[in-house]
Amino acid sequence: MKRSRIGPLPRLRAAFATTVLLLATVRPAFAYTQEQQWELKVGQQYYQQLEQQGKIIRSSPYYKILDPIAHRIAAVADKQYFMPFHFYLVKDSQPNAFSVPGGHVYVTTAMMTFAKNQQELAGVLCHEVSHDIHHDVYNLQAKNQRLSLLAGIASLLVGRNQIGQFLVGTGAQLQSLSYSRPVESAADHTGAYICAAAGENPWGMVWLFKRFESRPSGVPLEMLSDHPRDDHRVTDLENLFAGDRRTFGRFSSNVRTATPL
Repeated sequence: MKRSRIGPLPRLRAAFATTVLLLATVRPAFAYTQEQQWELKVGQQYYQQLEQQGKIIRSSPYYKILDPIAHRIAAVADKQYFMPFHFYLVKDSQPNAFSVPGGHVYVTTAMMTFAKNQQELAGVLCHEVSHDIHHDVYNLQAKNQRLSLLAGIASLLVGRNQIGQFLVGTGAQLQSLSYSRPVESAADHTGAYICAAAGENPWGMVWLFKRFESRPSGVPLEMLSDHPRDDHRVTDLENLFAGDRRTFGRFSSNVRTATPL
């Protein structure tokens, strides 16, 4: 039954997804912490929103590629989170993947073609499960709530001065983005270890970032982005691999050793 957790047969996928959303109601609410209850609620709401928009894909040949990789990663990641992980394909023209609290990881169809090998796709999944393991969305929303309160107080102090209001709003936005950059770097770090433990070459993350780096992002400065620049992420991962040869030394940095999808 472990496989059904991440990739049930097409005819069972819809019923399985409904079961996932009911898990929180089967277990008494008091059995979850306040943080866990919040994460489950957000995860359920977001899933239902994607479902109503018709973006979730129930059946696709891509699942034959995604499921085995996700299974190996979930075998490691499930031990580090309070809910088992579930992986879904969603319709989108941009190569992307994102995690939502409650153990939901979404992979766009465009990512399935953008990733050139098994290791690159595994790297994406390892990074995303790390966000849930770190409870990043919960932590960031708490920080942003405090930031909004401070921005509101500052707005009162500057009064109706339009320039002052603009500076307060811009400062709050940039501070909010700065919260996200360390979070992404931490997810890269944890994701690399999850990939290694799952037997997936973590160099896949580096190979993928280098190809993303060659794509125009439209965001010239890292300080104006909620993600670190791809070249910075590559350097950080390379330093991590070099500094922990015991964990990463058995993996090759040569992309020619990768397994094509």
